[in-house]
Amino acid sequence: MVAQLVPTHHPILACAEQICSELAATTDVQPVYLRSDDKRAVLLKLSEAQRRLDELQLRLMAASDDVAADDGARDVAAWLASRTQADPSDLRADQALAAAIDRRWCRVGVGLAAGALSKDHARVIVRGLEDLPATVGPEVLTRAEAQLVEWAGEFRPSELRRLARHILDTVAPEIAEAEEAQRLEREEQHARDKCRLALRPVGDGTTRMSALVPDADAARLRTYLEGFTSPCKHDDAIAGEEDRIPYARKLGQAFCALLEHLDPGRLPHHGGDATSVMVTISLDALRADLGCGEDISASEARRLACTARIMPAVLGGKGEVLDLGRTRRLFTAAQRRAMRLRDKRCRAEGCSIPATWAEAHHLRPWSEGGKTDLADGILLCSWHHHRIHDRRFDHDRLASGDIRSHRRR
Repeated sequence: MVAQLVPTHHPILACAEQICSELAATTDVQPVYLRSDDKRAVLLKLSEAQRRLDELQLRLMAASDDVAADDGARDVAAWLASRTQADPSDLRADQALAAAIDRRWCRVGVGLAAGALSKDHARVIVRGLEDLPATVGPEVLTRAEAQLVEWAGEFRPSELRRLARHILDTVAPEIAEAEEAQRLEREEQHARDKCRLALRPVGDGTTRMSALVPDADAARLRTYLEGFTSPCKHDDAIAGEEDRIPYARKLGQAFCALLEHLDPGRLPHHGGDATSVMVTISLDALRADLGCGEDISASEARRLACTARIMPAVLGGKGEVLDLGRTRRLFTAAQRRAMRLRDKRCRAEGCSIPATWAEAHHLRPWSEGGKTDLADGILLCSWHHHRIHDRRFDHDRLASGDIRSHRRR
């Protein structure tokens, strides 16, 4: 007698087939007749089942590189997207999460498999753990992972995200303060790098604005705008009409009002200034044009020329600005104009950003005895101005007057 081998299904395949079969059996069953208690139980049980299914799919995706390779797909996310018409970006995010759990964060996978946390919780936990500095040791990471998995049973993903940002305060308070300072610096640098503003005329008298700015600046702007939308600015009748205006329109109108109320004379001293005409003339030529031939100081020449409401830049024989305005804690508009005339561009080595877009910088910091005069001032674009204040870099002044930066070793 010859025994026949009966083919058997892998438990995971059998589970998937049974789930589909059981679900098919309920397709025509209406839940309206379920008792309220049963509905509560089913809703919770299905939520748990969804979490367990998510974990199983992630575990399977982490082990399915061979599927993509056999069928010539870029990866398992691309393979699955082509066969299910699911959003490829969602599947790529799932694939990245699956790889992270399989490679490192096993407690997150255990929590998912037990139905104790959702896939959204898992994303937050993994992101929070991987955002921790590389200097954090494995023991601290293990405690952090365990704590976040425990919190996932008590908090929503949005709440857990805030807790994850400060997880070191709980699991390693002895290093939390220093790491928090470094994290904030990294976030601020990241926010500056991603800062964007686009203005696109629509063609009907309006312009569409799109911006990505650091959170702190966005909060400041919101505070200013809400000052213009405050009900206390109007009487009761007008306030009633204002209540019917959509909030987005109120903010748009408040933004326009904010621009209209800006005083050009009070713009930041390190930034731009109002439109002006710059007349360049040598001191000798100016003296000759005065007709008397007498020696006068550069300040007197400036005073005389200003009677015609012209601001001259009085130059010496070598093209050096001799005198332009008085010295202050911050560079004056006159001094910035002189720097633009002298420097022409950002003075970082190799940078071609024009002077009109640059900012005035003290070569010797004011706090260390630097002076707010032209000899101690230089123009740098915003990017290089941030770089020169970055403690990770040293800076040298070249013979040409340009600034060269290099990372500290």
